[in-house]
Amino acid sequence: MRGTRTATGAALVAGALAVTGLAFAPTAAAVTPQSATITASCGIFGGGTATLTATQSGTSATVTLTSSAITAPVAVAQDSISSTLTMARAGGGSVVFSGTKNPAMNTGAPVSVGPLPGTVASGDRLDAYGGSLKMVIFGVTVTCKASGPQSPGPFVFD
Repeated sequence: MRGTRTATGAALVAGALAVTGLAFAPTAAAVTPQSATITASCGIFGGGTATLTATQSGTSATVTLTSSAITAPVAVAQDSISSTLTMARAGGGSVVFSGTKNPAMNTGAPVSVGPLPGTVASGDRLDAYGGSLKMVIFGVTVTCKASGPQSPGPFVFD
């Protein structure tokens, strides 16, 4: 009986410590909205609606772009597209997200790049409108630009 009470007491103490640890753990930074849409033009490579999805952890952030309207001009291997997404910062300047993250895509498949890492500051308001996405695929540069502001609005980072 005594062993059961000791085990129960230890479990209660461990549970209380876990709850206390969660209560005092730093909260993860949040970006709002988490996703937004744009209409983009990629010149001779097409254009249409694209979705941007953003995440944030402190000053580190990532943005992923996907579009079924913009398609891969050729088959590409995983992580072979060098992408640079430049987003306009409200009040002036820009923030760059870049990397070589992408899924494998067949010719004509929907384009998806990211998550592309970048650095943000608390209060940054970023919009793809006024920026660009440059993708280098087998030495060919494809540049896409938004034709208007993001919807529902710019990404706001905590």
